[in-house]
Amino acid sequence: MKENKYDNPSFFDQYEKMLRSQIGLEGAGEWHTLKNMLPDFQGKNILDLGCGFGWHCRYAMENGAQSVIGIDLSERMLAKAQEINNMEGIQYERKALEDIDYPAEKFDIILSSLTLHYVASFDTITQHIYKWLSPGGTFVFSVEHPVFTAEGGQDWIYDKNGEKTCWPVDRYFIEGKRNTTFLGENVIKYHRTLTSYLNTLLKHGFKIKEVIEPEPGQEMLKEIPEMKEELRRPMMLLISAEK
Repeated sequence: MKENKYDNPSFFDQYEKMLRSQIGLEGAGEWHTLKNMLPDFQGKNILDLGCGFGWHCRYAMENGAQSVIGIDLSERMLAKAQEINNMEGIQYERKALEDIDYPAEKFDIILSSLTLHYVASFDTITQHIYKWLSPGGTFVFSVEHPVFTAEGGQDWIYDKNGEKTCWPVDRYFIEGKRNTTFLGENVIKYHRTLTSYLNTLLKHGFKIKEVIEPEPGQEMLKEIPEMKEELRRPMMLLISAEK
């Protein structure tokens, strides 16, 4: 996670052009599913791990949260969050997830969107999250699906005509670092199996509430033809757990 490509100007410029960066949560293919997994924010204290542009922070405040802390390592990300999603009650902090610490039972809800596959130890961060949550608190997060991360290259296999034939899945049970290409840059991510995600949560005391492999919504499938490719393999994994 301490690798910070997002403060590379060319990388950040490419990230800003993504639909989810330009229009927010409605531009994220998984949002129509993720929002239905979220608990009631009314009067709650929220922590967002890897908050990016702050879209989830804004959503929490607009839905009644008492306070939100958004954590991100990227100075450019947080500057954009302050520009477009700066509301009373939201506090943005520039820190690596591996370096943060909070008192026990400080938060009612902890969120993380497409961030934890950048963290080497899911076991350690899960242990911390459990400590930081109040009794009955909720942890909701999305990561890249193990089928998506396993082989490492994160690209289709093509035929001689350049048509996509299938998605490669290899080294599935060999967990750990993967050198991938994202927005034209080499990026380090960490692959772990579905078993690891679920059993790590259970080991640290969480009760698993929902596990969903989201498909793009019908409206997005109609408006963006290339989204139909997302029906060929799972790209994301969404999990909701309770302390």
